[in-house]
Amino acid sequence: MSQTMRVADALGRMLAELGVSQVFGVVGSGNFRLTNALVAAGANFVAARHEAGAASMADAFSRITGQVSALSLHQGCGLTNALTGVTEAAKCHTPLLVLAADTAVGDVTSNFYIDQDAAVMAVGATPMRIHSAETALADAARAFRVAQIERTTVVLSLPIDIQDRTISYPGTRPASNVHVPTPLVSGSDAAALVELLAHADRPVIIGGRGARGAKGGLRELAAASGALLIASGGGRGIFEGDEWALDVVGGFATDSAAELVRDADLIVAFGVALNDWTTRGGTLLEKATLVQVDDRVEAIGKHRLVDLGIVGDTAAVARAACEALEAMGPPRPGYRTPEVAERVRAARYWSEQSVDAVEEPGFVDPAALTNALDAMLPDERVVVVDGGNVNAYPGAHLRVPDDEGYVLPLSFQSIGLGLASVIGAAVARPDRLAVLGTGDGSLLMGAVELETAVRLRLKLLIIAFNDSAYGAEIHLFPDSTAQEQEIVRFPDTDIAAIARGYGCDAITVRSLEDLGGVSAWLESDQERPLVIDAKITGRPSWLMAREEGH
Repeated sequence: MSQTMRVADALGRMLAELGVSQVFGVVGSGNFRLTNALVAAGANFVAARHEAGAASMADAFSRITGQVSALSLHQGCGLTNALTGVTEAAKCHTPLLVLAADTAVGDVTSNFYIDQDAAVMAVGATPMRIHSAETALADAARAFRVAQIERTTVVLSLPIDIQDRTISYPGTRPASNVHVPTPLVSGSDAAALVELLAHADRPVIIGGRGARGAKGGLRELAAASGALLIASGGGRGIFEGDEWALDVVGGFATDSAAELVRDADLIVAFGVALNDWTTRGGTLLEKATLVQVDDRVEAIGKHRLVDLGIVGDTAAVARAACEALEAMGPPRPGYRTPEVAERVRAARYWSEQSVDAVEEPGFVDPAALTNALDAMLPDERVVVVDGGNVNAYPGAHLRVPDDEGYVLPLSFQSIGLGLASVIGAAVARPDRLAVLGTGDGSLLMGAVELETAVRLRLKLLIIAFNDSAYGAEIHLFPDSTAQEQEIVRFPDTDIAAIARGYGCDAITVRSLEDLGGVSAWLESDQERPLVIDAKITGRPSWLMAREEGH
């Protein structure tokens, strides 16, 4: 039986029915009714303290779960406050539905007015809108499906005058259950891939975020072809536990892992962008025939010319190639020799590499600190990495249990997204310890969300690598003078005191002997987040040192 209600109320009901179960946002007058309608229909709402934080929370939640989450925003300034996080999500193809209120149709003199569609398009997201009360449900359902099926970030503008009109609910809208067929795999493409794998002596398979649904099939394909496995930064964890898998390729790879990839004669990349980060500027690909498999035609060859490009579902391609290889006979040894097995074991994790700790009284070596924490923290964890000089430590030294245990919000290379992202990750996986590695500059950019973490009672540990500077800039310009560096150096900040002010537990660490507080917190009920104010040495990370070498 239909009911008469405001468009805003009907939209909230319908979106919850379609599958929006998690909403993040900051509520103003333009999105008050819609957000309440979503909550009334069963969605969980997390109120952030700033729209920028809400955007990163939603991005991280959807990356981990694969579900379309919603971001609820006020018109105009609410949207612009969120745009950095929206850009990050769009660049990473996060299935995210942004519900952005908009000024009334034609009200171009409103203080809140901007051309929201133009702003959204400029940052790479997909602009959509409700056009009238009569089409509102169909418009919104279409936006949800675009975000879900095309795995893209959609910003749905909702003019406030249309939201306030009345309609009958349920009304006309697209079907709630849409079957999306798996794209067919070209027989000639599969045959070409099989031919390359059958004759390769040192094949390597790289799996990215786009291959999460194919991870089982890729392990089988690697076993049949004798290939080593390695994940991209975005896909880190998908091959965890496989004895022939290295941890991560590209910028975060150990030197020995990079060498094994560099020596490959065939590299097959599934669902991964072969950008400069993943390929170390192309240096990892120089000896290999290169194959790229992706279900987005525009991804093929975008960053690197490839010898064979296959457009198709990564799982279907892996399955077809594996079946063909198995029909040809027993598994090939390929790269899987006893000598290489030893190299893989030794090269896999940064936390197991030797560390030349820097002794600097009153300051802790960040690599040694991260390795110690890696050994202390439970294996069931979600690691989130912020940008900057220190990102190599949490990004590479903290191990992850699987592909739901890692979030790397660096597609836009913005610092300061880590705290909000780890909150979204903790909401997505409340059964795990969420761990953030961030710098002092990055953390302080969004420190207001510490209150959100406390309010939600999240099981959360934050490592603030505190060098009292924007350290990347210091190390990127090693010939700069002390006077020139003053613009990126700051007085020592007592981050532990700030964290306690928000209600967190906090400790200051100046040596490994100060980690007793971590042990005590791990043995507690962990109802309040723990912030570690780690006063670190001024050395550049090994990643920054490598960049300086270029």
